[in-house]
Amino acid sequence: MQEVTVEPGAGPEEAPRAFFLGGRRQEVAVVLDRWPGSGYLYLKVRAGDGGIYILRREEATGRWALRLYDAGPGKGRPPLSGA
Repeated sequence: MQEVTVEPGAGPEEAPRAFFLGGRRQEVAVVLDRWPGSGYLYLKVRAGDGGIYILRREEATGRWALRLYDAGPGKGRPPLSGA
């Protein structure tokens, strides 16, 4: 699982405005869904690159991780480095 760093929204329950994956900043264009899990909060977001990401926040630590990425038809994976 790839750990991500997020730029928080206005409050503790707000969705992140952006997240960093491998040094690249992705703007959160829209939150498509959110749901609780046992000890986790999941967000399904569409980022500025058009990709769909499922992010998971661990409630005990506040750490975020990438659970799933879908670039869409005909698109590759996002680069995991800033290069």
